[in-house]
Amino acid sequence: MTIRTHILTGITTTGTPHLGNYAGVIRPAIIASQDANTDSFYFLADYHALIKCNDPQRTKNSRMQIAATWLACGLDVNKVTFYRQSDIPEILELTWLLTCIASKGLLNRAHAYKASVDRNIENGEDQDAGISMGLYSYPVLMAADILMFNAHKVLVGRDQIQHIEMARDIGQRFNHLFGKGKECFTIPEALIENSVATLPGLDGRKMSKSYGNTIPLFTGAKDMMDAILRIVTDSSAPGKAKNPDSSHLFTLFQAFASKTQKEEFRAELLQGLSWSEAKNRLFQLLDCHLGEARERYHQLMSRPSDMEDFLLLGAKKARAVAIPFLAEIREAVGICSFVKQTVIPIEAKRNPIKVAHFVSFRENDGSFRFRLLAADGEQLLLSCKFVDGKAANAGIKHLQSGNTLDLRIEATTFSVWLSDVMVACSATFADNTSRDMAITSLRVALASIENYQAKN
Repeated sequence: MTIRTHILTGITTTGTPHLGNYAGVIRPAIIASQDANTDSFYFLADYHALIKCNDPQRTKNSRMQIAATWLACGLDVNKVTFYRQSDIPEILELTWLLTCIASKGLLNRAHAYKASVDRNIENGEDQDAGISMGLYSYPVLMAADILMFNAHKVLVGRDQIQHIEMARDIGQRFNHLFGKGKECFTIPEALIENSVATLPGLDGRKMSKSYGNTIPLFTGAKDMMDAILRIVTDSSAPGKAKNPDSSHLFTLFQAFASKTQKEEFRAELLQGLSWSEAKNRLFQLLDCHLGEARERYHQLMSRPSDMEDFLLLGAKKARAVAIPFLAEIREAVGICSFVKQTVIPIEAKRNPIKVAHFVSFRENDGSFRFRLLAADGEQLLLSCKFVDGKAANAGIKHLQSGNTLDLRIEATTFSVWLSDVMVACSATFADNTSRDMAITSLRVALASIENYQAKN
């Protein structure tokens, strides 16, 4: 059986998405999600935002902007679990359980906390002035984000490597204390896009909303050009050779250019291309690369209800994983029922747990069929007709196997195929959005069946 790799990443919702977010996280994450052997968990880190931002409107706007950016850049919500951190309450409970075993000495070494302490000391203030418990325990919340979904790889920039190491330390300590010989949590590794691990901003420092040195992705071509014109360069005059290897502008260019484009741009800089023309070249490259996505972004921003639907469905998928897993973690630390029930109570038999399930039946013409029903009874799939019950059961087993679905979309319907033979199909939906939501519900239902069977 192939072990599926879990990849996770999130973006803090404290500002407008910029080139650094796109090149360092969003683009490589979308590429990674297209691997059939990967389960991807991508989220809006809105609880993290509260550590840095006390402006509710800014947080609200940023959540929408970052959600629209992911979707506009091509994220397929049917291939990933895309959710808001704040829609998964299990993450906060896990944060507390991890806080109880995370050492203060470990948190004392966190870069963000140490930098704040150093600034206070430099300014002659109390070393903890203005430092909240949110900032201090930020690494524990990040560890909960990662460990909740047993991420094997976490896509981050180089400045976040320490947080991954801290998540590893916390996960290993929990496993040691409560694992009883088994691994409660998967120990994660950092995954870095080396070519653009830290994209420079306008002033040469890491591009960051905190520094205000970003180049916006989708606010408009004029805003992008205005930002590019503010990129700091040296005083080399037109006609004088420029060193590409020490140029922040060239670093930005090569993060989006093809090999041929990079080589040509490098040669032109060495031959004395003016900085104003070099900035214009960067703008043209970015505008060409991001133009279509910019249009999709503005369409999504005008339809917030569509994004809300996608995120709520993502939360449903995420909680289908988080709820049973947190129950295991609670059991591990001793927060569980006083009684282990070995006999199913009569009431439980009368009112069984509602989960998605298959229903087989026989048509009047003698053929065999099945339906896949969601936990609430909604029909998600209706099978084709089979000549015998054995063939119908084979179709059910295929859907229950956890293997990658051969899902084919046609207009506002979709169907499931096995070896180029259609097994089942959906209803016809009112529009593409409704169809896509139904596909997500199908994946959630199949995942819940797989989890239920594994535990029973």
